[in-house]
Amino acid sequence: MSYEKIVNFFSNEQGYRFSRWNKPIAPVVFGVDDNTLEAIKMGFTEVISLTSLSMSDVDVDLGANFMVFFCADWLELKSVPDLNKLVPKLADLLVILDKKNANQYRVFSFDKNGAITLCILILKYDRELASVSVQTLSMSQMLKSILLWSPNAFVSESPLEVGEKNNFCRVKLFYKALLRASYDINLPDYSRDESHALRLDARVRKYIIGKK
Repeated sequence: MSYEKIVNFFSNEQGYRFSRWNKPIAPVVFGVDDNTLEAIKMGFTEVISLTSLSMSDVDVDLGANFMVFFCADWLELKSVPDLNKLVPKLADLLVILDKKNANQYRVFSFDKNGAITLCILILKYDRELASVSVQTLSMSQMLKSILLWSPNAFVSESPLEVGEKNNFCRVKLFYKALLRASYDINLPDYSRDESHALRLDARVRKYIIGKK
């Protein structure tokens, strides 16, 4: 069943579309204190370590290529300098997000070959986001940003689980295998061909069998 599952993870109304990063992720986080920032970056690092990627302090092209903005209210982001240059039609978008009572939004940019080059993540820190630990929140958000997932990818199942003994969050085995497979150096950064999902499936199965 993992092949169909993988196809659904990377499909939208236009069909199958897989895209991954092809360079180190250089994050910058706005709207949190230093202690929270350190915890967030630790969560980011934990997810990135499951791939062939690395985390960097600086992106040579953009300075930072993974920008995270925390806010208490969507409309307050109108005053963030130059954010409207990064997020198309920002003012209209914020009104829509506010009406939908959404708590997160992300937008990607891609290079000419389809690989991810930039992600802008905006989080409205409401009760739902505040109900989980910083580790869980940061790992969840990096996992959702490290690949171009379907909008419905994690609706029915969370890719994370919390250990009963230490209460620490970790990526479930299947999703850990999928991340490793997605960043296999022998696979392309971008694909619109569902046969790509077969190649992912074979690698996922091999990884999981090796862990049993």
